[in-house]
Amino acid sequence: MDLIDIGANLTHESFRHDFDQVLQRAAGQGVSRLVVTGASLQGSVDALALARQRPGVLFATAGVHPHHAVDYDDTTDARLRELATQAEVVAVGETGLDYHRNYSPRDIQLAVFERQLAIAVDLHMPVFLHQRDAHDDFIALLRSVRDRLPAAVVHCFTDNGEALRHYLDLDCHIGITGWICDERRGTHLRELVKLIPADRLMLETDSPYLLPRTVKPPPAHRRNEPMFLKHICEEVARDRGEDAAAVAAASTRTAELFFRLERAG
Repeated sequence: MDLIDIGANLTHESFRHDFDQVLQRAAGQGVSRLVVTGASLQGSVDALALARQRPGVLFATAGVHPHHAVDYDDTTDARLRELATQAEVVAVGETGLDYHRNYSPRDIQLAVFERQLAIAVDLHMPVFLHQRDAHDDFIALLRSVRDRLPAAVVHCFTDNGEALRHYLDLDCHIGITGWICDERRGTHLRELVKLIPADRLMLETDSPYLLPRTVKPPPAHRRNEPMFLKHICEEVARDRGEDAAAVAAASTRTAELFFRLERAG
């Protein structure tokens, strides 16, 4: 089984003490390549640095999460544009809207999302997107530029069937995480994941967050890590009524095409 984790927050401080071991455990479970999420300017710089340390294994995104939109300025925009031109950076983001927390005012989130979409349009790059409790504004802005973007993935999809249909109608890819394993709030995804075409489905851990609740026994530290992508793949395969190896192969090929990665081997 060859898997690609399209969203791993490996710059998180919880990985500093055992980073090499985290990658070794991931490889032992078939996770051969990982995309390190950039969610702030410094986080994007750090994600690129990690990708350069592990060429062909780690890749990076460059973007500013809506939580940090209030910190976005012209200097940030210029630096993101510079980062996005680097060979190891495979998408613009994580960017989008988050009205659940509203750590940044909504009008600022919208303006910053629009600026990052403009970077992707100008550089003809895929976008790595975040949306929570902001679907109407999010889909309206995305729809206005979708025909000028080469590709878009709604990362960590947790929304409802209507939102999924909107995204698929815009030819977006969908990232599924261990949220699907959460019996408290993710059970609806077990039905919705059946509706995602194989060439639009990608898998991610969003580690160190969202430890799959069906991992037994759970790790004592409760930290999610890329090695659990195989578990997510198996859960998704069961829900889709497909073989896990087939889901792994399809999602990996989809990720290779989306992020323009060289084929493993």
